[in-house]
Amino acid sequence: MAKLISKTYGDALFETALEQGRVDELYDEVITLKEVLKDNPDFSRLMNHPKILKEEKEELAESVFKGRFSDELTGFLRLIISNKRYEFTGDILDYFTDTVKEYKKIGVAYIKTPMELSDKQKKAVHEKLLATTGYESMELNYEIDKSLIGGMVIRIGDRVVDSSVASKLNALTKELMNIQLSGTAD
Repeated sequence: MAKLISKTYGDALFETALEQGRVDELYDEVITLKEVLKDNPDFSRLMNHPKILKEEKEELAESVFKGRFSDELTGFLRLIISNKRYEFTGDILDYFTDTVKEYKKIGVAYIKTPMELSDKQKKAVHEKLLATTGYESMELNYEIDKSLIGGMVIRIGDRVVDSSVASKLNALTKELMNIQLSGTAD
């Protein structure tokens, strides 16, 4: 349900941005809005409170955001509140930013390694990802995971490439268990 809601509203905001030729502007505004909402969790608690009337929430959002964000984004927030979908705001805004990145051919990769990579290694990973994907630029997010032992795990969207030593050891262990189990059945 949440995915459908974020897709429906996120696509609507993206189509509005495209039609108005304001993709970059709305993208920047949405990034700022996400930060504002993240830094002010009390606002979201208030907007999700069941005893506050929808109309009061709409007026509050209008008074807080009007003049700080474009009329399109303020109206969009008001629409989300009006349709009682505020709890999905974060997912909707994430979907919108992901859609803009795909539109602009910007890939986002999450890379896990067992140790910090050197700048030279990071550059090589960046170049390899650009060469093997259809993206024109990449945002790389690195994370250290010592349990990988060696190698790396790269996730771009729903695609995962796992070349870690830990996953190879797990696969080898399973293979050995199957050999051992089938060997005892004779």
